[in-house]
Amino acid sequence: MATTLIPHPWRSIMGNGGGGGGKDDRADTESLVSDDGHHDHIESSLVSDDGGRHHDHLINSLVSDDGADHHLSLHHHHQHQLIRYFCRILLLFGVIAPTYFVLYHSTFPLQLVPRSYSSDRDSSTVASSSSSHNSVVKLDTILEAAAMADKTVIITTLNGAWTTPNSLFDLFLESFRIGNQTKRLLNHLVVIAVDQRAYDRCLVLHPHCYNLSTAGVDFSGEAFFMSPIYFEMMWRRLGFLYSLLKMGYNFVFTDADIMWFRDPFHHFYSDADFQIACDSFDGNPLDLNNYPNGGFMYAKSNNRTIRFYEFWLASRTTYPGLNEQDVLNKIKYHPLLTQIGLKMRFLDTIYFSGFCQLSKDMGQVCTMHANCCVGMNNKIHDLKVLLEDWKRFLSWQNKERPSQNTSWTVPQKCR
Repeated sequence: MATTLIPHPWRSIMGNGGGGGGKDDRADTESLVSDDGHHDHIESSLVSDDGGRHHDHLINSLVSDDGADHHLSLHHHHQHQLIRYFCRILLLFGVIAPTYFVLYHSTFPLQLVPRSYSSDRDSSTVASSSSSHNSVVKLDTILEAAAMADKTVIITTLNGAWTTPNSLFDLFLESFRIGNQTKRLLNHLVVIAVDQRAYDRCLVLHPHCYNLSTAGVDFSGEAFFMSPIYFEMMWRRLGFLYSLLKMGYNFVFTDADIMWFRDPFHHFYSDADFQIACDSFDGNPLDLNNYPNGGFMYAKSNNRTIRFYEFWLASRTTYPGLNEQDVLNKIKYHPLLTQIGLKMRFLDTIYFSGFCQLSKDMGQVCTMHANCCVGMNNKIHDLKVLLEDWKRFLSWQNKERPSQNTSWTVPQKCR
């Protein structure tokens, strides 16, 4: 008699090595399809090749004229058997069908969750941790509107304290408007607001604003250097920049306490993957002993920079208690950067200057950073003076410049 075997529905999931396998699997299979040992009986009745004579006997019994009682008895017996068979078949189908449904969809999963951009590993501290799918789509829309032809955007991050009227954000925007061929760069500036107050203020002043605020976290106050809020904001910012690289965008990141006086793109290294301004520059853009400042950097989106930022973020756990800039100073010597082929360059303070190492040549400087300065009020005071210095310098153009007062009069309070 030919018997049809019903496969164990879980074996294809567990494999030969899963759940013990072997006899236990066979026992489980038999328990699903057997009732007091009647499995063979069911199969012989349903799929047997040699059950024809038994079938003919039953038919003859049913159509006989002289065996009414026997006919009735056999009829009830046969009807009872058919009901038992169909009940067992339905039971088997009820077990096997859901199992194969699970197996099928484990191979071809339903796409119920829309895809969105998210960061890996330590970048869970970034935008993706607080962004819904809708906000990610909105970010992409903002970036597309602001990006240059090569998908480069200028990024700054702000909290509420920096966006109050007549504060750092106002000075930052003013520098673009009065700089030499920098006003057009405002079209490519995306402001990342880390709290609702900053976002609301940004919408009043600028067209490209993104709300990165996190429910239950207040970043709106002044973040003093190395305070817990400052510490978290810096790592959150780095993770957000990493997510931009994964989205395929190049970026120039700039702190909002950096004044833009000239187009800096003319002074970037065309062959570099990652380039960064310095608190202290020794004259050699390749020297790892330069002291970088994470407030201004230019990164191109490629596999090398993505792996570099992944490593940078992951190194937070290697160097607990350090901010992202101090961690960079540790990992810039790591052999992984050479292994992945990252081309890193340090930017000259003649063009990318700051209060730490002031450029004396007002005719060449592109950006000026209020670094080496503690306290927002001190920064605001000296940056206002800086803007007046710049306006005075511009007023001397096409005129004979006096021999005195042709250089910066800052820092004053940032000492």
